[in-house]
Amino acid sequence: MGDKPEQTLLDVLRSYSAVDCDTFDVEVPKKLGPFVDCTSNQAIAYHELIRLDGDGKFVHAQLIQDAIDFASSRSSTYPDVTVAELAVETMMVKLALRIVPYLKGYSHIQTNPNYAYNKQKTIENGRRIVALFKDLDPAYDSRRVCIKVPSTWEGIQACRELENLGIATLATTMFCLEQAALAAHAGCTYIAPYINELRVHFDENYVDQHKAFDFCGAAQRYYEKIGSKTQVLPASLTSIQEVMKLAGVHHITVAPHLLTKLAETPANPWEGETGSVLKNTTGEGLGDYSNILEDESAWRLAFTRSQGGKSEVKNIQAINIFCEKQEALESLAQR
Repeated sequence: MGDKPEQTLLDVLRSYSAVDCDTFDVEVPKKLGPFVDCTSNQAIAYHELIRLDGDGKFVHAQLIQDAIDFASSRSSTYPDVTVAELAVETMMVKLALRIVPYLKGYSHIQTNPNYAYNKQKTIENGRRIVALFKDLDPAYDSRRVCIKVPSTWEGIQACRELENLGIATLATTMFCLEQAALAAHAGCTYIAPYINELRVHFDENYVDQHKAFDFCGAAQRYYEKIGSKTQVLPASLTSIQEVMKLAGVHHITVAPHLLTKLAETPANPWEGETGSVLKNTTGEGLGDYSNILEDESAWRLAFTRSQGGKSEVKNIQAINIFCEKQEALESLAQR
């Protein structure tokens, strides 16, 4: 009999938390899966779709064209959106479906960030994404679709309506307990605390000096304290050290380069922290948000004042970046 394979940090992480892949590159789950969920957003979709092969041609040229053709043929079915917007959604769903064989749980698709402050359009967008999964693969269980929505007041109210329709949601671009409390009140399936603000992935000289580890741990304790079904799924990580500090969180989504490092790093010896963020198990100091959860103006003010305004600034920054990537995707669909 051969020797037992050496345990890696990815093995250790999986023993603590449900591990998700943050990618649209099917080769990642093929090599390192299976994963529980697969998460994505407009930035991940855009950078996957513009990947080039050895001849300098788009790897996904056929998928892009097929999505444009499909969107054009369905324009009468979805008259309230442009062909380009529908093509972008189709591209994302097509990329997601390629990864489904390597998943146990949900495929996450993010709504158009231009609707971040429009409840009704976000609801329609979420329902359309689910319909596209059914249309493109009738055999796929559409109950395994999770709709990602930016954590604005309007976005989280849209999540409430989608959850009432039986559609799972994730409140993303999450930076504070005011957002987390509202997401639980709305019945979101997940929240995605951004450990680093989104800018760090697009500005190599920028470092987030206020990483959201404390918030992430507090959110999980808060949910346990109030008996919420909502699960914490941190995102926006920059190192395997950050990932391992979060071991024990409900779910965690990890980018391909970090998944590879985790799979290549022996668990012993490992001198970094493991699970330190979740070591504090008390519910003390978590606050009571009940007086703002059904009062829009009170919640907006509390969010604006959270962390001296830093939470709202980070949220606005993330929505801006995703809007830029949405525009780039639509340009790709119009080429």
